[in-house]
Amino acid sequence: MTKDVITLTPRMPDPWSVLAGLLAGGPDKLVNTAGEDAVIQLCDEQGRPLLSVEAPLLVQVRGEAERLLGANPPRVPFWWTEARATTGVPDAERLAGAFAARLASLSGGSAWPPQAARSTAVVETTGLTAAPAPAAAQPAVDVLTDKVAVVIMDRPVVAMTAWLSDAFRAAAASSRGLQIVTPAGTTLSPAVLANLPGWPSRWVVQDDRDGYYDGHTGAVLRWQEGMFATVVPADATADDPRTPVAASYQEVRASADRQLAITFRTVHPADDRLVLGGALETVWRELTGEPPAGWGTAEPANLPWSLGRLTDLAHSRAPEPTWFVVVGSPERPGLATLKVTRTKAGVEEDVTLAFGYGADEEPPLDALPGVAQTLVTRHRLQSMLLQLRRARRDLAVPPRFEGPGVPLAFVLGAEEVRALPDDRARRTPLSQQPVALGPKTRPAYYYPLPGDPSDLSGWADFERLVRHLKGA
Repeated sequence: MTKDVITLTPRMPDPWSVLAGLLAGGPDKLVNTAGEDAVIQLCDEQGRPLLSVEAPLLVQVRGEAERLLGANPPRVPFWWTEARATTGVPDAERLAGAFAARLASLSGGSAWPPQAARSTAVVETTGLTAAPAPAAAQPAVDVLTDKVAVVIMDRPVVAMTAWLSDAFRAAAASSRGLQIVTPAGTTLSPAVLANLPGWPSRWVVQDDRDGYYDGHTGAVLRWQEGMFATVVPADATADDPRTPVAASYQEVRASADRQLAITFRTVHPADDRLVLGGALETVWRELTGEPPAGWGTAEPANLPWSLGRLTDLAHSRAPEPTWFVVVGSPERPGLATLKVTRTKAGVEEDVTLAFGYGADEEPPLDALPGVAQTLVTRHRLQSMLLQLRRARRDLAVPPRFEGPGVPLAFVLGAEEVRALPDDRARRTPLSQQPVALGPKTRPAYYYPLPGDPSDLSGWADFERLVRHLKGA
């Protein structure tokens, strides 16, 4: 299993420090660049990469090293430098550790994991070569077949790093799935799970009992025909596939932690004066009493929260869509993904947001109608779904079964209500009447749902509501 090695330093590693780190492989190794010169690679005699080092990232957001690594970082701001050893190469991991140990020593920082960076000595690399894999030009990809790109990661939390984002894009561009392989103790960032496409992409978990299984569904997997695929029993039929489920996935752990999940979309007229992210900030302030802590286009989120800078970046990339990750403070775990897209309707913001609460904390459910009212009147809300689920306070996704959320409410924006015929939006088959939001002449509607975490019948009510609104 490959180990990434990460250096956390209070000052930016200078070129001489990076060079000294690269010389951990000896003076005879070749140096190359990739990713528009954002990645430095230490290569064998044939030019194949043994070690890939990403450009240092300045992290100005408190809590990101703790969230993603469980590490104690230098005081914010600090520099985050990732090094990744090539999979399947003997001693490549020691080479990555020696690089990180040298960089940390010269730049006054620390390395993660600590045991990987114990020595600054030169690693004997005579005869050390990398396999001529077709994925060599993509540092994050370890195995490439005609069906999938496989990324092997051994870290506490698999995050949507810049490397992993590149792997997602490369796999999609080549019409391949992306399969992420991790050990059993690893969790996923919600940002990764939200971006993981459908089949054949999946999260593959190594398991002592069942070999491999899907961390999201629990299905037992085997490597077959160039990818990890579900095990199909000999007596399986189309109507009864009988897919085996890993025992580890079924080990449900009772928890009093809860998550408040919010998904919404806003649509704005395209205007050079448009400021993006305001709806997300409004929700964050209303529910936590503070704005988001930071944002970025990958994890770790490295920039302090700023509507202006976020808007400028999205505007510079238009008409191409821009994806952001937004995080909260360590005291109130929160994580959102925001996708800004230019469409015929205008500029759309798609937000998926979750806050975590411990056993002794109450989610602010009473504030939700007020939040919806503000989004309707100030941010052109199109639709919103509110859910409550029993899941980890830290928001990390474990490789075992977690119960589904239950719907608390659904909100339909004023323009969408106006587009429905007759009085359909107001007269629904639900027992509870909707609450009108915004101006009486152009109302939006807030549809309360049962929201009991122990009762999934709320989904049946939600389905009835959606079918009614669609006229089915």
